[in-house]
Amino acid sequence: MKPHYPYALSLLVLSTLIGKLALAAPPSVRSAGASPPTALSARNDSGELRTVFLNGASLDLHNPFFQSLGTNGRACVTCHVPADDWTITPQRAQARFLATGGHDPLFAPVDGTNSPNADRSTLAARWKASSMLLRKGLIRVGIGIPDNAEFTLEAVDDPYGFASARELSLFRRPLPSTNLRFLTGVMWDGRESATQTGTAPLSAVLTEDENHANLIADLKHQVNDATRGHAQAAFDLTEAQQQAIVDFEMALATAQQSDVGAGPLDTQGAQGGPANLARQPFYITINDALGADRFGQPFDSSAMTLYNDWLHSANPRRAQIARGAVLFNTKPILIAGVAGLNDDLKQPVLAGTCTTCHDSPNVGNHSVPLAINIGLSDASHRTPDMPLYTLRNKQTGETVQTTDPGRALITGKWADIGKFKGPVLRGLAARAPYFHNGLAANLEEVVTFYDTRFHIGLTKQEKADLVAFLKTL
Repeated sequence: MKPHYPYALSLLVLSTLIGKLALAAPPSVRSAGASPPTALSARNDSGELRTVFLNGASLDLHNPFFQSLGTNGRACVTCHVPADDWTITPQRAQARFLATGGHDPLFAPVDGTNSPNADRSTLAARWKASSMLLRKGLIRVGIGIPDNAEFTLEAVDDPYGFASARELSLFRRPLPSTNLRFLTGVMWDGRESATQTGTAPLSAVLTEDENHANLIADLKHQVNDATRGHAQAAFDLTEAQQQAIVDFEMALATAQQSDVGAGPLDTQGAQGGPANLARQPFYITINDALGADRFGQPFDSSAMTLYNDWLHSANPRRAQIARGAVLFNTKPILIAGVAGLNDDLKQPVLAGTCTTCHDSPNVGNHSVPLAINIGLSDASHRTPDMPLYTLRNKQTGETVQTTDPGRALITGKWADIGKFKGPVLRGLAARAPYFHNGLAANLEEVVTFYDTRFHIGLTKQEKADLVAFLKTL
């Protein structure tokens, strides 16, 4: 028998769902009838992740974020787990599968299985049906070829026998529902961003208040679409429900709080942890690597300054983390072949660093909308569990093979095939695997991908230093 999931998830159910969390509040706050906690902490392999609530907010389990508002038992928290940096990891998915025999709403056939038609009649069948979610933390996103597309679908190689031009199966990681005030685009392919939702694109042309209002409008559109799609709701959310969910998400600031070897990340002059992140300045165009910001300030490649005071620390781990940050800021990278960057700038080779694309100070995403193709969904990176699509250009007859056309399925443009936005980098240690398609199982593989893709020439020590730094974000 399938377990019963109530309309509002109780604290007990929530605790079971997200794993063991420390409610960061005095003991009196944790007692019955007291004020809700104002922070959440969770251990991970690298140390401790912590979420703090901005502007006096707190954990409110009555918020519709924690309520099942659709027809399949899901709530926002089903796929956006606080202990996993407000997304979902394979380890969490596996634990929930084993606890419920695969009947947790997370595994709803709409996108929690490799195909909506997958056999789920036995425990083994259900495990096989949700293998992408269980092994890589990937949900299936179904998007068709737009009518105005500059390309057609020439061939499909789908190991699950479902995908077609009407609905491609795209396997993607759920993005974190925290640190949203730093966003310059909503969703990997931008389908909930700006012009797609009827608002103006986030840009220097708009005031900070206008950009904020447009971000809120995009996020409200996204939570409604998610409820209608992922939760299979029969009706739109009310305006009040949309606003309540977005207000809750916008109040979250999440980052690694401590490192196993370095200890607290906000001590001896270091500026890590979510409390410092909550105070981090941000506006659209801040430190934009592609031009001066809205106030005329030029780009500074030293965008990650959290651990400057640890460079000469007697603690070896702290010194290593600081070296990794310096590498992130300064290690030369000859950026070539990146659609959306080299072609748009008409520069075949662009001399840069990691912060060329991860330029938001101490945050790590790009400070203006920037969808680029670094080859993550190229056929050369295809694994046997991924569908492969052959697309043909209507004008030139050229073909390309990809596991995910990315932004091209939103714009219909040939030039947008394989383009995705970069995510906010804070909280990385808690949310493996990485990239939109889970291509990298860990941060070591992330660093190796970039080293190989751009022929950086990192030494073994430099790779270790970069990984140490990334684990503290």
